[in-house]
Amino acid sequence: MKKLITFLVFFMFNSFAAEFPTSARSEKAISMVAPTLKKQLSDKGLEYGAPIFIRIFKDPGILEVWLESDDGTFIHFKNYEICTFSDDLGPKLKVGDNQSPEGFYYVDASGLNPWSNYHLSFNLGFPNKYDRTHNRTGSALMVHGNCVSIGCYAMTDEYINEIYALGAAALKSGQSFFRVHSFPFMLEDEVLSKHKANQWYPFWLNLKEGYDYFNNYKKPPNVEVYKGMYTFENRY
Repeated sequence: MKKLITFLVFFMFNSFAAEFPTSARSEKAISMVAPTLKKQLSDKGLEYGAPIFIRIFKDPGILEVWLESDDGTFIHFKNYEICTFSDDLGPKLKVGDNQSPEGFYYVDASGLNPWSNYHLSFNLGFPNKYDRTHNRTGSALMVHGNCVSIGCYAMTDEYINEIYALGAAALKSGQSFFRVHSFPFMLEDEVLSKHKANQWYPFWLNLKEGYDYFNNYKKPPNVEVYKGMYTFENRY
């Protein structure tokens, strides 16, 4: 029986390894940055391979990486400056509008692209259920390297190497997907109040519910869509 269990574990692990997308480029990039990341994470009491969570803010143009700690809350690890993106505030609506998405997305192993034409990339999964409900169209909206963008969030190759490595490590370690929350700006009351005249103010109020949830609990909520609105539930 013990031999059978060992065989099944070995088979499942190797089947997963065979299916996990990888390339010589991604393996080289990961091997270059992993030792430094492990040291930096250890200094913060975090582990390489722990579940990650990403937040993107068009203003001031940063991508935040958070990792789960031993107590289940997420701790801020590092900010990465976004090299270039379509920085007009507001969501992506249709193919060709060159807008970068705003909303709640997730990335599983199938979203990783270690063969990307833009060094390395992962797909945000646009359009999500909310986007489809509102007839928003588009595809292949990525976070990638090479510092060029038409609707994607482009990083330098140096930065995407680290972000990609953290995401791949988390997925390989058992996180089924990692969440990416993309916002126009920090959705604090005093900041949002300055945008009351903007056509997207009601949409941003809905995004703020998810933004506030994470800030309050330091755990990303389970995001659903009901009657054309994002809803947020405690998933713990």
